[in-house]
Amino acid sequence: MHLVGKWCCAFLLLTIITSMVMLGSQAGNTTEPKTQPKEENNSNLQEKQEVCRPQSITYENISGSTGSKLLLTCPSSSWENLIIVTWKIRPRKGAHCSLAYREDTRTGNRTTCSERLDWKPEPEQNFTLQLSSVELTDEGFYICEIVSSDGNFHRCYHLTVLVPPEVTVNCDGSGNVVCKAAAGKPAAQISWVPEVCHSTKDESHPNGTVTVLSTCIANATADSQVTCSVSHPAGNQSLSIGCHSGNEADNTWVLCVATLAGLMIGILFLLAFIYCYKLHHGRICQKTKTPETAPTENVQDDHELELEPYTIFVQKENVIYNSVSDLTMRDNVPVHL
Repeated sequence: MHLVGKWCCAFLLLTIITSMVMLGSQAGNTTEPKTQPKEENNSNLQEKQEVCRPQSITYENISGSTGSKLLLTCPSSSWENLIIVTWKIRPRKGAHCSLAYREDTRTGNRTTCSERLDWKPEPEQNFTLQLSSVELTDEGFYICEIVSSDGNFHRCYHLTVLVPPEVTVNCDGSGNVVCKAAAGKPAAQISWVPEVCHSTKDESHPNGTVTVLSTCIANATADSQVTCSVSHPAGNQSLSIGCHSGNEADNTWVLCVATLAGLMIGILFLLAFIYCYKLHHGRICQKTKTPETAPTENVQDDHELELEPYTIFVQKENVIYNSVSDLTMRDNVPVHL
């Protein structure tokens, strides 16, 4: 008996140790993704150090929405001492390009730059770079370098392109309110008014945009109007909608079908009644018109024709009888009468 108890205690202890080891391994696995943002920040810092040299130059983070226009300025310098000014464009994706202007020859030079990139308004008047109609591929670094007799000046911009999401709100088949912020950069933040139970999921796209889908449960809304608020660096939007619950929609559909079916059955009964009435009424009319039919009249006429000769004969016999009676009576009457 003591041996069995020892075996049970040993088995229980082994089970506890195994469970602790498994939980520890799972905890170690879940902590790995938390280090990814640090790695990303380190990669951005390393990229900045490689592109924006020397380290003493001015560095600035800027952002622009797709379709907008940006103006990037260079450090101020005296025109009298200016030798050359150069803009270097280093997008994250795509070919690098540059714009340069020499003051001594008053000539400009550009290499593989888009027509959307140009001086504003002219290089001999201003060192400002103008970027028209910002696109997602314009994201990256923009470096201005000025060489003058007073020294060299640098300024480095890191451009982050913002993509406003396309916001839509609709009702699904169950009466839930679905708010969608499609293809935004960065990912939009969705909130509800009133604050009710909802679920949110994100979907990343290859071009760096993110679609956020948030669903507001029908039972939580109680068939009232709700507002979906979308927060985004490129602009905020709010849309309101009211949805009916799926049960009410189903009941309405059943009621419509039942009403239509009842109407069709009523029409069929009415048509059947009209048909039976006409059929029965026609039979009665035929029965009432039978004595007045032509064959009956013909029978009566034939009967009268059959009786006419006898009638004429009787009438003639009566005339003869009357004549003889008159003569006899004359002969028997006395003279004195």
